[in-house]
Amino acid sequence: HHSIFQDLREVWLNYPLHPLQLQEPNTDRQLIETSPVLQKLTEFEEAIGVIFTHVRLLARAFTLRTVGFNHLTLGHNQRMEFLGDSIMQLVATEYLFIHFPDHHEGHLTLLRSSLVNNRTQAKVAEELGMQEYAITNDKTKRPVALRTKTLADLLESFIAALYIDKDLEYVHTFMNVCFFPRLKEFILNQDWNDPKSQLQQCCLTLRTEGKEPDIPLYKTLQTVGPSHARTYTVAVYFKGERIGCGKGPSIQQAEMGAAMDALEKYNFPQMAHQKRFIERKYRQELKEMRWEREHHPSTQPDNASSAPPSDMFAGKACCFGFSAGSIDYRSKATFLNQFLQ
Repeated sequence: HHSIFQDLREVWLNYPLHPLQLQEPNTDRQLIETSPVLQKLTEFEEAIGVIFTHVRLLARAFTLRTVGFNHLTLGHNQRMEFLGDSIMQLVATEYLFIHFPDHHEGHLTLLRSSLVNNRTQAKVAEELGMQEYAITNDKTKRPVALRTKTLADLLESFIAALYIDKDLEYVHTFMNVCFFPRLKEFILNQDWNDPKSQLQQCCLTLRTEGKEPDIPLYKTLQTVGPSHARTYTVAVYFKGERIGCGKGPSIQQAEMGAAMDALEKYNFPQMAHQKRFIERKYRQELKEMRWEREHHPSTQPDNASSAPPSDMFAGKACCFGFSAGSIDYRSKATFLNQFLQ
C-alpha cells in the first residue's frame, strides 16, 4: 500500500511535461530570433499582456489541422482544443456555481452553454484578432476567413496553451476579462440558446391546445460556388409560411441565419414576456444584495487572497470596457453589481 501512495504522490508532484516543453525544458524563446512564425506571435503576446515561457505552445495552439507535421509545433491544435474545451467547462462551471447559489443545475447548464459554445468562443477569438495569427498551409500569407468552428477551436486551443504554459489562475483571469461579463447580455436577452433553438421554443409557445405542436421547417433554396467555398441559402417555414431566410458557408450556418432573421422580423409575445420576467427577477435580486451589503457589511467575503492578477490581458481589456482586475471573482454581490447596473 505504501508503494501505491508513493506512486500517486510522484504523479501529483511531477506533472508530465508537454513534448514541446521536454525539448527545451527552460524556455524556447531563443528560437524566436530565427523563426518568422514565432516573431509574429510575439505581437499577440504583447497585445494580451502574457509572455509565454514556451512560445511554441502558442504556435501549436494556432496551427490548423490542415498543416502537415513540422518540427516547430510537432503537430496541429486538435488535441489542445480537446483539453481547452474541458478546462473552459471547469472554470465556467465553478464560476456559475459560486455566483448563482440559488439556481438549480438546469439553469446553470443553460448559462454555461451560453459561455462555452462555438458562437461565443468564435466571437472572443475574433475580437482578440486570433484569426490573424492562425498558422495555415496557405503560402500567400493573405488573411484567411475562418469558419465559426475553426475560430472556436483556436480559442479553446489557446486556453490549453495558457494552462500548460502558465496555470489555471491565468485561465480564470482570461475568462474573467473576456467571457463572464457577457453573462449580463445572455441573461437579460435569454441568449443562452442558438437562434434555431430560440425559434423552435417560440413556435412551441404558439401551439393550439389539444393539437400537435408545429415546428419550424428548413429548406435549402440555393447552393453556389465551388466545393471548397460554397454559399448556401436556406429558408425557414412555419405553418407553411416563409418567416426567414439566411446565407452561410455551411447549411447549418445558413439555417442559423434564417432562424435569426425570423426572430428579428416576427413578434413572439411569449419570448418578450419571458425576457421581461427574467430582467425583473435579476434586478430584484441585485437590489436585495445591495441592501444586505449596506446593512451587513461584515458578511462580505475577503477576496484579497483569491483575486486574480490585475495586469494580465490588460492590452485587450479596453475592447470590453473594463480592466482585467475589475471583476471580483469570489463575490457574487460585487459581480451582479457590475453585471446589472
